[in-house]
Amino acid sequence: MHTLFRLTPLALAALAATAFAQQPAPSDGADMQALIAQLEQLKANYAQEVRRLRELDMQVQAMQARLSGRAGLGTTPAAPLAPAAASAVPPSSEGYASSAAEAQQAKQEARRSVDDVKQQQAALFSRRFTIENGLTYARYDRKQLTLNGFLALDAIFLGNIAIENVESDSLTYNLAARWGVSPNLTLNLDVPYLARRTVYQKGGAGGAAAAIAQEETNGSGIGDVSLSANYRLFAERGWRPETVLTGGVTAPTGRAPYGLDWKVIERDDDDYIRFAVPQEQPTGNGVWQANLGVSMVKTADPAILFANAGYIHSFPRGFSDIDSNPDTVNPGDVKLGGSVYFGAGVAFAFNERTSLSISFSDKISTRASTRFKGGEWVKVIGSDANAASLNLGVTYALNQHTTLVTMLGIGLTPDAPDFTLAFKVPYML
Repeated sequence: MHTLFRLTPLALAALAATAFAQQPAPSDGADMQALIAQLEQLKANYAQEVRRLRELDMQVQAMQARLSGRAGLGTTPAAPLAPAAASAVPPSSEGYASSAAEAQQAKQEARRSVDDVKQQQAALFSRRFTIENGLTYARYDRKQLTLNGFLALDAIFLGNIAIENVESDSLTYNLAARWGVSPNLTLNLDVPYLARRTVYQKGGAGGAAAAIAQEETNGSGIGDVSLSANYRLFAERGWRPETVLTGGVTAPTGRAPYGLDWKVIERDDDDYIRFAVPQEQPTGNGVWQANLGVSMVKTADPAILFANAGYIHSFPRGFSDIDSNPDTVNPGDVKLGGSVYFGAGVAFAFNERTSLSISFSDKISTRASTRFKGGEWVKVIGSDANAASLNLGVTYALNQHTTLVTMLGIGLTPDAPDFTLAFKVPYML
């Protein structure tokens, strides 16, 4: 059934009046524009506050990650934003901080300075592969030295001729590869290349007491290649430091200091050699060596404590000539003395990129022994050494993968270099 509505003239008039009343007056348009402007301002303030909340949230997460990294207790979850603020974040990330990716990056950057210290003092097991380029300069200056055919002053071989002064400059480039096999095991390969310049001086040249004879020799080439492994025995937890066991072997790939060609500078009337030096400087120890050590790292905000100790064993090896007399050739065996090394220090992580370290290190070596073919072992007098140094270092993270490490070593004993200056650039994949 259809119902018909009749529009009377009175109803039409009422409808027209209603429609006219709903049309905006000129003043209503201005009010609407004002309301729209207020709405846009509120939206802008709202977006700014949300962005600020995200920034504060990231800072809190980064600080908690940094503190948890130093305390060794793992990563502490950051306090989330209030539900209202979290739900109010628009889905679009344009103009806002992305919480997931940027918060994770902030955590990694907060631990960076701690990781750099661990990388230099023990090993960093969180990195899958690292390539490290290093350059080290060392300076030696020794006076009134009388040696008798043994390896001294970091592979500087001197004969049994009295030398009054020895000055040596060595530059070593080291290419190292670190491979993280597992979360607790890292393999290391170090390949050095050495360039050495040595100046020998001897008084009494030509029989004159005031005359000084001087001779300079050089040498360069690959050094002794080392292969080692780091195994993490204990992770840092509570009062217990991170403890890493290190074992390795060094191959005599460098030029040995035995059987070298000699340059005779001065002879007596009876043909006795007064002054002779090797024609070319050696680049290695000439013997196989094995080392075993332990290192520990403990974070204590804002400091990072570290220490290490170990032992180096040298295996006997035969050479075609071990005589320091240039006029004779005598084959035999050489056995370098064992060496004990230890050290300790502290580092301060100033921020997520920079850390400063100070440490003490010492290496004590016992006497070497030689044995001519068919003879008995004879200890070489004066072949023991005690090389202690004070080290100052700075690490700076250049970017997410690359770090610059600088180290200054100051010799504290006569057997240590006067000073060493080292630069390392590890690139972490």
